[in-house]
Amino acid sequence: KLPVIVSVHGGGWVYGDKEVYQYYCMSLAERGFAVVNYTYRLAPEYKFPASVEDTDNVFRWIYANKDKYNLDTDNVFAVGDSAGAHLLGTYANFLTNKSFEERFTGCYNIKPQRDIGLKAIALNCGKYSLDKDDANDPNARNIMTDLLEHGGDESELEMIDVIRHITDNFPTTYIMTCNGDFLKKEAGKIAARLEDVGVPFNYRFYVNNDEPLGHVFHCNIRLPEADECNTDECRFFSTKVN
Repeated sequence: KLPVIVSVHGGGWVYGDKEVYQYYCMSLAERGFAVVNYTYRLAPEYKFPASVEDTDNVFRWIYANKDKYNLDTDNVFAVGDSAGAHLLGTYANFLTNKSFEERFTGCYNIKPQRDIGLKAIALNCGKYSLDKDDANDPNARNIMTDLLEHGGDESELEMIDVIRHITDNFPTTYIMTCNGDFLKKEAGKIAARLEDVGVPFNYRFYVNNDEPLGHVFHCNIRLPEADECNTDECRFFSTKVN
């Protein structure tokens, strides 16, 4: 059986699909994992939490088909990039924070499957919350309008705040950003929260001295820094395999 990595693609909640991520996912599979690459429903056509529902269905599929595809469901990992890191963080909270799960299921039509577990996750160049300060940014304001049914009212913004809902049951985490990532400050915020609640994590800040590495640089598998990062994350997961 092979340990599993689920890839949650990025794209600002409004674009991206599994075809864009196929070569990145193949490169992870070359490192000794079964990799599940999927497309979730996108805003604005599908509002939050459609993407969370789709993610939950993917994990349910993994457990339902573990024997058919020889998947080691005792060792399930996941990577999430940019908006995908937010989605993965939200789903991890759903699985590990009972209070959040109850609130979430009370608001949305999604129920947890109790035997799903995440051994560890990697959050790459992520955005972990949207708040009132973001509302002053036209791009962020547009995202709120596209993603959220009520355009980002106080209740919605609180619900999608990954950092706010992290508890000590959150999965062991690899946090990655780089010198050219426009969201690099977000990595420090979630690292601080994990440290506060006692969740083990690795924090890596990747640098290319000749030219700044860009947002989600690790998806460009031609880059030597991408190879380094993806190898680091897979090694991180491998140390958690039992």
